[in-house]
Amino acid sequence: MFTSSRRFTSAVAMVGLVSLGLSGCGGTTKESASSQAPAAPAQTAAATANPNAPIKEGLQIAFLPKQINNPYLTILDKAGIDAAAEYKGTAKEVGPSDASASSQVSYINTLIQQQQDAILISANDANAVCGPLNQARSKGIKVVSYDSDASKDCRDLFINQASSEDVGRSEVKMLADMIDHKGEIAVLSATANATNQNTWIEFMKDELTKPEYKDMKLVKVAYGDDDDQKSFQETQGLLQAYPNLKGIIAPTTVGIAAAARYVSGSKYKGKIVVTGLGTPNQMREFVKNGTVEKFALWNPKDLGYLASYAAASLVSGRITGAEGEKFTAGKLGEFTVGKDGEVILGPPFTFDASNVDDFDF
Repeated sequence: MFTSSRRFTSAVAMVGLVSLGLSGCGGTTKESASSQAPAAPAQTAAATANPNAPIKEGLQIAFLPKQINNPYLTILDKAGIDAAAEYKGTAKEVGPSDASASSQVSYINTLIQQQQDAILISANDANAVCGPLNQARSKGIKVVSYDSDASKDCRDLFINQASSEDVGRSEVKMLADMIDHKGEIAVLSATANATNQNTWIEFMKDELTKPEYKDMKLVKVAYGDDDDQKSFQETQGLLQAYPNLKGIIAPTTVGIAAAARYVSGSKYKGKIVVTGLGTPNQMREFVKNGTVEKFALWNPKDLGYLASYAAASLVSGRITGAEGEKFTAGKLGEFTVGKDGEVILGPPFTFDASNVDDFDF
């Protein structure tokens, strides 16, 4: 396994690879639980950061993923838990087994009762979690969203894996190169309300309006709900409904693996291009058997590690979440808080047959 670094491109330099922008998983509905929530504590002018403050010892933080059986989020959360041990804190992962809009609410309420110092959440629904998250903040608990953002009105920081625009546009470019910029394509997403997925898809649609894609047509956005079996069935449905389909983009680690598994064992192998966001360990067999030419992702270990240090920095007063503040995230180095409290890990990476065996996650 390679050593984590601030940017995935650092790992790339070690193995002589080439990086590219792209990434993977998310949550948000129109139904909102925030209407009954107390207002979030405002960031006051008096709140100032002390970048030289030591990280407090004994911090208690909790990771709340979209679902606990998602292999990508399991890797991510474990790295964050391990990072907490570095700064002499304790961390844990709790969460639902399904990725429905309101499934995380009861867990947030429990974490409030446990008086955690920080809650780190990959939101299934940006609005449905807002009420309880603001209740947590009103009690002095810091809230950091990661991978899939909660509403900016109910969290202190968002740790983003990469620029959302780069992710969406790069996925279209990757697929277009493999189908000679011609043919019908589809997207196999996670949930219909997934914040990051929907943002990426909007950038995909915008990218497709450019002249170089005039012979490509997006015929369907399907939703596998980050469930392996449903994603498998949705892939089957797409290929039956659209006999002229040339490619599928699955910007979710669950979806791309399920789509590749279906195509690998079907008459469509070698005829349908499958790409998107996946982990090397998930996708290795499909790259080697010729089902998938290339796919992308960032290092989920780095994302979890960064989120953990960001939460600890907030609780310790090193940062407040204001734009322009800087903090050090252990071995990953220094990061800067951007607009709306967003911290970006760095550009993702493209995997193919030439490099997939160089990584183990």
